[in-house]
Amino acid sequence: MDALASLLDGPRARGAFLLKAVLDPPWAMRVQDRAPLTLVAMLRGEAWAIPQAGEPVKAGAGEVMIIRGPDPYVVADDPATPPGIVIHPGGRCSDPTGRDLHDELTLGVRTWGNAPDGAHRMLVGTYRMSGEIGARLLAALPPLLTVEPESPLVALLEQEMTRDEPGQEVMLDRLLDLLLITSLRTWFTRRRDAAPAWYRALADPVVGRALRMMHQDPARPWTVAALAGRTGVSRAALARRFTELVGEPPMAYLTGWRLALAADLLREPEATVASVARRVGYGSPFAFSAAFKRVRGVSPRQYRAMVTGSRDGEHSPAPATDRDTAADSPEG
Repeated sequence: MDALASLLDGPRARGAFLLKAVLDPPWAMRVQDRAPLTLVAMLRGEAWAIPQAGEPVKAGAGEVMIIRGPDPYVVADDPATPPGIVIHPGGRCSDPTGRDLHDELTLGVRTWGNAPDGAHRMLVGTYRMSGEIGARLLAALPPLLTVEPESPLVALLEQEMTRDEPGQEVMLDRLLDLLLITSLRTWFTRRRDAAPAWYRALADPVVGRALRMMHQDPARPWTVAALAGRTGVSRAALARRFTELVGEPPMAYLTGWRLALAADLLREPEATVASVARRVGYGSPFAFSAAFKRVRGVSPRQYRAMVTGSRDGEHSPAPATDRDTAADSPEG
């Protein structure tokens, strides 16, 4: 698996919030749902995204905005339009005074807005939990980006959103995942300058090879000497060049990569602390748990419960094993 493939392997929507918004100007929505990631695919007209910090960004028909939370932001027909709608956690909407607007704005199956044939149309897809995205991917993204993916997925997603059939939620979740992956693959390809330092460093013949080896086989007991021998340079030369291009030494990067990968693996229903520790290169679950808690602030078992835990009773944490309990016990 190459570095980009492993980065994009994370999205797994579970009951994502999806709707088609149909609006006539003037309109503006303040989004304070604290969701980790939202896609806005423009079907007709244009929209502005105004982050809490930073410059407004405009998207026209055919473009997709990807907005990273959890900070509030505004989506509007014009940056000067004051918000008349507030989006809260769970997709609840109100006016700025708190008055519920659900019935007033509902236009049909997963369709919402202030005019049945509004000049501005967009599809909105929101991932509700950070564990559905993957820590590595969220860390690699800017707060706001726009891209024009060359894909029929937007049209297919729009078509499916108007249906109300058995299994429709799973279908929509998977289409949202594919749209996100397609959009980000296009963005990473076209905007290498905006990608994280390690992604840009993949183009370097020495550092890029070292990065690919760590990405492809994180469980191997890598050392700087081993990586240097495989890349054909001295240990000192690799350490110096790697730190210069990536921004941290090779072993510090490897630790971060392993723990980010572990955070994604812990979302798998059958994962145990011991199995994840082996897959990311730790000799014992005790060592893995200590490293994970040092970086994340919670033990692997606690983290797994957080990201796979129930949302209104939908998902329950994977059962603990004796080895999980033993791995977590030194950390309380």
